[in-house]
Amino acid sequence: MTSAHTVTLGVAGTGRIGTFHAETLKHLPGVEAVIVADAAAERAHAAATKLGVQAVPDIDALFAAPLDGLIIATATDAHPELITRAVDAGIPVFCEKPVAADIQGTREVIARLENSTVPVQIGFQRRFDTGYRAARDAIASGSLGWLHTLRATTLDPAPPPAEYIGRSGGLFRDCGVHDFDIIRWVTGREVVEVYATGANRGAQFFTDAGDSDTAAVLLRLDDDTLATVSLGRYNGAGYDVRLEALGSLGNAIVGLDDRAPLTSVEPGYAPSGLPAYPGFMERFRRAYTDELAAFLSVVTGDLENPCAPSDALAAFCIAEACELSRREGRPVAVAEVSR
Repeated sequence: MTSAHTVTLGVAGTGRIGTFHAETLKHLPGVEAVIVADAAAERAHAAATKLGVQAVPDIDALFAAPLDGLIIATATDAHPELITRAVDAGIPVFCEKPVAADIQGTREVIARLENSTVPVQIGFQRRFDTGYRAARDAIASGSLGWLHTLRATTLDPAPPPAEYIGRSGGLFRDCGVHDFDIIRWVTGREVVEVYATGANRGAQFFTDAGDSDTAAVLLRLDDDTLATVSLGRYNGAGYDVRLEALGSLGNAIVGLDDRAPLTSVEPGYAPSGLPAYPGFMERFRRAYTDELAAFLSVVTGDLENPCAPSDALAAFCIAEACELSRREGRPVAVAEVSR
């Protein structure tokens, strides 16, 4: 297929992110039709009515449609089957992270894809954010000198519902995995060792689920650059996602804009007066659009896959090492969980 063709795209899953993707796809040049499906047919119908797209009764009906590409935004446990089913049918895939619920499941999917030429793009939208791209370019150019420190932050303004936490995989796998992926991507380096700790001062359901509502992580990269990652579910000031890349000659800071939820108490400082970002969909709206536009180019054969399942596995292994470190209170080599 070439870029001269218009395409029909399917969306599996019409929860918040699936509906958001369907709406985005509807407005992308080159998309002729969007077809949605969900395990709950009434939810797909409601989303389709709201967006003015087509709904089909179930996933089987979605696969029976003439799809040029499939966006997977279902619950995690459905990802492996949907990915492999689409690839077996020759349908390019965009799948929200993770590929599977655990490392072994992720490896099994990757093994199934080993001899396939059908692309599977994984959804790490920060790779498409203009700030992170600028930081990556600055690091690659050498203008920062050699990196000595990275500081990453992902702080939610309020926790998700209790029922979500129990099936989220935990703070490192659900939330921190985005920071782990973007640190690998902007630096071009691998994480070799982690030391992580967590705490709970919020709702009891975090403790009940064996999770943390706040965490701090120290990462060592393969060139001895150090990175810290701060994660939290109770940042009442707003949604705070930043990255600081500090080098011997300069620095690059992502997310430091007029809507960053930071309050300076220095005399004479004048705040912007703009509201803080309330959540990830507002903070990364453009990145999500650019990510799906990239997938459209992958579908038409105009772009190489920008985020493969192997990238998702690498970030997942870092998250898994962090969870082991938190539980056992010790540094963990990533190779310990990725063997």
